[in-house]
Amino acid sequence: MIIALIPLRGGSKSISKKNIKLMAGKPLCAWTLESACNSGIFDKVVVSTDSQEIADVVRSLNLDVEIIMRPAELATDTSSTESVMLHIADIVDFDVIVTIQATSPLTGPLDFVNAYKKFNAENLDSLVTGVNQKRFYWDIAGTPLSYDPLNRPRRQDYNGVIMENGAFYITKRSVLTQSQCRLGGRIGIYEMPENTAIEIDELSDWHAVEKLIKLRQEATLHDSLKGVKLVAVDVDGVLTDSGMYYDETGKELKKFNTRDGKGIELLRERGIKTAIITGESSTITDYRAQKIKADFVYKGIQDKGAVICELALLTGIDRAAIAYIGDDLNDLSAFQCVGISVCPADAVESIKTQADLVLSKNGGQGVVRELADLILKE
Repeated sequence: MIIALIPLRGGSKSISKKNIKLMAGKPLCAWTLESACNSGIFDKVVVSTDSQEIADVVRSLNLDVEIIMRPAELATDTSSTESVMLHIADIVDFDVIVTIQATSPLTGPLDFVNAYKKFNAENLDSLVTGVNQKRFYWDIAGTPLSYDPLNRPRRQDYNGVIMENGAFYITKRSVLTQSQCRLGGRIGIYEMPENTAIEIDELSDWHAVEKLIKLRQEATLHDSLKGVKLVAVDVDGVLTDSGMYYDETGKELKKFNTRDGKGIELLRERGIKTAIITGESSTITDYRAQKIKADFVYKGIQDKGAVICELALLTGIDRAAIAYIGDDLNDLSAFQCVGISVCPADAVESIKTQADLVLSKNGGQGVVRELADLILKE
């Protein structure tokens, strides 16, 4: 039995509430928790924390995670990771434990898969992650540690040295309980990309890692956008500015943006279907849908996710190739059913944290056109 352990202490000093601070739109701990859960190799994913606030945030992620509250004496500035591992060993049955640091959010699901394959293939007792650095190291006394100055190698001929990056450790129970250390017996190394060398200890580390995550997200998003075959949108707060307008007789009015109409036209010319999905039942939506020639119109909808599934079956389009633009809580079910979730810049905060893409424009200011331009961009 193999388990994942993510220690999440509440008392961060250099960065307040570091483990749950938003990193590129998600709590920091969410990145490694999602990767662990999505790897598919763990029989159980465990969070050890002393903080009820952290526990609540972890629960809000809706992941298959067991939360174990640790005693205060294991959550001090001097408490070791091994003390937490041993605490879990007293509570949870396992043969192998993978201890994952939330401060390494660039760790992906495949890292766990490939490292565990190496662990088994090489019959290891423990494994440490690291990055290969082709740098020349000296100790403070002036003694070279990684090369001979009399035979200084060229960089291209230098094998480098492995620097531990602290991303995760794989440990057999027998090694942990006998040595009370995360590493022992036959030790192997799983090499990771050089950009994973950064551990988040200071704000400068935070900003550097967040930039790397955003660059990776942009690259992934760009590839996903090129595969979009259907764009579905909400009305109020997306096609409109969420304002309520009435004429002198009390008749409801809505203000739409002509640029969105052009955006839908451009999508149609490329063979991309469009759909309007709204919780309202106003006839104004029908007029607008007819004007912009939307392919599908759904009104009075409470479960927008169900409509997305229906559209996928009706059109034969994989849900991964569907993009949805929403701005409020009733759009969350749709977000969970599409390949790309999108929101305007002025969407409610809980939607913005869930969206794959937050647009630069507010609702009613041409958000559909902005998304269309991104999809059609060569």
